[in-house]
Amino acid sequence: MTPAKLAQQVKSIFSLPEIALRVNELLNTPEPDIAELEKLILDDPALTAMLLKIVNSAYFGFPGKIDTVSRAIVIIGLEALRNLVITVAVTTRFKGIPAELVDMDVFWYHSITRGALARILAKKLRHSDCERFFIAGLLSAIGKLVFFARYPDESRDILRLKNQGEAAMIAAEEKIHGFNYIELGAELLRQWQLPPSIWEIIAYQLEPLNSKGSKEDAAILNIAASLANSIEPCAKYDLDFDEPDPRLDTSVISFLELSPNLINHCIDEALAQAFDLMSIIHPEATVII
Repeated sequence: MTPAKLAQQVKSIFSLPEIALRVNELLNTPEPDIAELEKLILDDPALTAMLLKIVNSAYFGFPGKIDTVSRAIVIIGLEALRNLVITVAVTTRFKGIPAELVDMDVFWYHSITRGALARILAKKLRHSDCERFFIAGLLSAIGKLVFFARYPDESRDILRLKNQGEAAMIAAEEKIHGFNYIELGAELLRQWQLPPSIWEIIAYQLEPLNSKGSKEDAAILNIAASLANSIEPCAKYDLDFDEPDPRLDTSVISFLELSPNLINHCIDEALAQAFDLMSIIHPEATVII
């Protein structure tokens, strides 16, 4: 089995809803038809309402109210719109994952926090294209859900290694399946026809400094993922560089030239944005925060 074969096998189960596929396909054309895009979204009242709520949330922080899809498209841009449509679609799509393997509320909390952190870190580092970092962070652990659904017994064995850390679980995945959840997730997103600028940085997030593409992009996701995994619901992460968190790769922190102060500011901002987004996209999950 390879990541490509498994992703192909599960694509009918773990696929984007029709609206997200159509929006993504339209945005992949050289000159997207904005009127058609707006009509696609307006034809789905629930999606329209949720998108407008997100556009008016702390995640974007616009001073004035945005009350139409057309204005939202103009203000946030096409890539941000793609990300929001996929975010809404994915967080409501994955069902039937064994509850004893994963608490889906906590999973999406960590995923949204990871996405917010990646986007904020990219902005702080003056990256020219920040929006795609959110969707990369949000979807960077989606391969875990595929493993949980397809191989529940093997996943239980792997989760027993949780106290030994992420590296031990990844090594177990590679021993059992021949590849890890990162490789599987990146391949699934490639088959969903998401832009390479999203799935390629996911593919290299474990070893960002070995990336064949942008080391900075992969490094941002690496730190965002490590920080998000350190934040438990109902608890604020307290960064103490006198006792470095073993989940943070100091070589990656040095490469990005991140200070403890900057990281703490990013965490505070991300927690506020994650709560805001969770309350809109997945309101029942806010009880865990």
